[in-house]
Amino acid sequence: MIGSLYFLALLSSTMAWGRVGLWSEGRNETGGSSGDRCTCDAFLPSSTFPIKDLVVVQQTVEEISHKLELEMGKLEDYETKMTSYAEKIIKLTVEIEEMEKNPDAYNEADKGDTKVEIKQVEALIKELQLSIRGSTTVFEPLHIQITAVVAALNRLENTYDRNVVLATRREFIKVQLQLEECERRHQELFNPDIGSCAHTGIIKVSKPIVNHLNAHLNSGYRYGSWGKDSKPVPDRESIYWSSESTSESTTDIRLYTNYKNLILRNYFKYEHLTSSLVGRGNNVIIHDNTLYYQISSSFGVAKLNFTTMKYDSKRIPRASAKLSYANSVSQIFDFAADETGLWVTYATEESGGRMAIAKISEPSFEVEEEWQTSAYKPEVSNAFMVCGVLYAVRTVDIETEEIFYKYDTKTKQESYISVPFERFQYRFSNLHYNPSDQKLYMYNDGYYVTYHLWFNHTAKATVKPPLPLA
Repeated sequence: MIGSLYFLALLSSTMAWGRVGLWSEGRNETGGSSGDRCTCDAFLPSSTFPIKDLVVVQQTVEEISHKLELEMGKLEDYETKMTSYAEKIIKLTVEIEEMEKNPDAYNEADKGDTKVEIKQVEALIKELQLSIRGSTTVFEPLHIQITAVVAALNRLENTYDRNVVLATRREFIKVQLQLEECERRHQELFNPDIGSCAHTGIIKVSKPIVNHLNAHLNSGYRYGSWGKDSKPVPDRESIYWSSESTSESTTDIRLYTNYKNLILRNYFKYEHLTSSLVGRGNNVIIHDNTLYYQISSSFGVAKLNFTTMKYDSKRIPRASAKLSYANSVSQIFDFAADETGLWVTYATEESGGRMAIAKISEPSFEVEEEWQTSAYKPEVSNAFMVCGVLYAVRTVDIETEEIFYKYDTKTKQESYISVPFERFQYRFSNLHYNPSDQKLYMYNDGYYVTYHLWFNHTAKATVKPPLPLA
């Protein structure tokens, strides 16, 4: 690839705009027509191709790939050593059981040796845990680098010949998949609490992680939503979905088998919602292979199952059609899914525009229970649910959002908090939480963005050996 890029660089640095010529036969150096030589007249733009920029991008991709290989190596080494230590602990457990059964058969020296071995294994495990926990701090800088690479690739792709950039983009996709796999394995080792609600709430949000740039390579698709199925059916845990639009509506849904195909825009299922089914607003989710969204007619809510293609719609009488989020006139209903099930939020005129939370029965598509909050919806930019707790978000300034309010449906307690986080672009049309990976998904002015969340765990999960160490 570098050789071909070098050739292009030489051409672009020596040739300017000129007359287009074709291959011509039958012309030799003396102007004859013996046919012993072929010549080619070509032209290239006067501005040189940014070979340096592309080489920098390629070098950055290689650097990220190398770092990820090191991290994957650490994880593999960790798993191998933990297996070895677990075997030692099992062996020591057997020895201790023998000592307890036959105390007279062992002297104090034997017992002392066993205790020393236990302490040694304990020290080794602690040292191993400390060595691998540093991997967490590696991921965020890598995400920042990847965001910069995405921007550079799209700038080059939109300005110059896309075919030249395509090879580097393919390599970059491989690196993104490496990072996703590395994070997944790290998460399995150190965050076994996925799906657990043993925490007291969100305490931190990561920087925005840009997963995709300009939907359909067109900056006009400013509105939309994207994410993963919050309750995936078996063997479809890796499926992603997206819905992009040039207006505040939901008309098209695309499903992708995995993250790679999402990036490549290679969908396996496409649904165009007809005029009678079209959605209003962009606060939609896919839950259990079913699209939940707001419809235009009579400001109702609807669901469409992609397995059976069965459609159902309802009206929620108390919901006001006049009260939407601060930056939108169309977000009357906002669907959410968390560890405890399916929800929808809206505002009511009886409460003066305060948000209400409704728990939805998935089989009947009816409201099971409703809670009234103090959050005034016209001041809220978006909201989501985590473990039965509503988190409301508001705009602080041109680049900052803040989780400022929470309401716990279990205790009916509410509080004002401050967890700021950064937007990638000015306006966003969709923000929701996915319990399968504990991430926030945002559609931000045509960009697909995610955020990692940190929780205040009341029972912090750690990697533990089979036997408690003395």
